[in-house]
Amino acid sequence: MSKELVAEHVAARRVFGETVCQRITENIVKLGFPLQTELSLPKFDSAEFSLVTDPFTQTQDLVGYWYSASKQRIGQIKFHGDGSFYAEYDVVQPHPTKKQWFVEAINAWGQQDNIKTEAKLLDIPQ
Repeated sequence: MSKELVAEHVAARRVFGETVCQRITENIVKLGFPLQTELSLPKFDSAEFSLVTDPFTQTQDLVGYWYSASKQRIGQIKFHGDGSFYAEYDVVQPHPTKKQWFVEAINAWGQQDNIKTEAKLLDIPQ
């Protein structure tokens, strides 16, 4: 897979991807995390992208992974050939206001004109 082809796919989805990152960030802030936090926030251009062939549809999907400074994977975004996408970004922090919850990640999915986000919460045993 050529770097030029990957770069074309990244460029074609940059505005969409930046919008997804913004929505994930808004969801993190809505939970009560301050923007100036030790949490890293998703930035489209900091993901490492590649093209993968979807085994079912045989279309080229653009997949990006985010990594922490210690090279641990902390999120992914996948653009499907049909125009839909799925993203997940790790938060892995106690909920800032609801002490009974732990925020594992923010999930995002949908289409460019219909982006949905949801926090993946875990119950903290008392």
